[in-house]
Amino acid sequence: MIYTAILVFTGIFGSLLTYYFNNKLKLGGVLSSSLLSSIVAGFVHFFPSYIPPELVNHIPLIFIGSSFVGMVSSNQLSTFIGVSLSGLVYSVIYINTSKFFDGFGGALGTSACISLLVIMSIPYLRSNHKMTLGFFQLRSMMFKEKRRRHHHKKLR
Repeated sequence: MIYTAILVFTGIFGSLLTYYFNNKLKLGGVLSSSLLSSIVAGFVHFFPSYIPPELVNHIPLIFIGSSFVGMVSSNQLSTFIGVSLSGLVYSVIYINTSKFFDGFGGALGTSACISLLVIMSIPYLRSNHKMTLGFFQLRSMMFKEKRRRHHHKKLR
């Protein structure tokens, strides 16, 4: 139970710290994620005796994946609460499906994307929801593509 709590804390902390470096310190998503992930992975690699053996393999993966969550733009997800909830969802996904994703490339990024989509869709579950900028952008891309295909069919 304590190991699960440590992994969840790592996921929340990784997403929040990366989000802060990305959006508040203006380092950018890639630099923020890679810098922080390198520090955590380096610490685990060089000082594994400070970490319980059950967590040595999981902490770097949880942190790296949650740093993908923190790469989100503040235009898409603007609150630290939303980012921390996404980090929590990411941790839950990782803890419950890490064996399922074994051998699949992009599992960390896919899980991070799913966790962000879950949190960003919560406002739509309420009756008085407001659409986010990300939803408007996605909707306009979908309908623009649909109109473009429809237009090309008419020309043929």
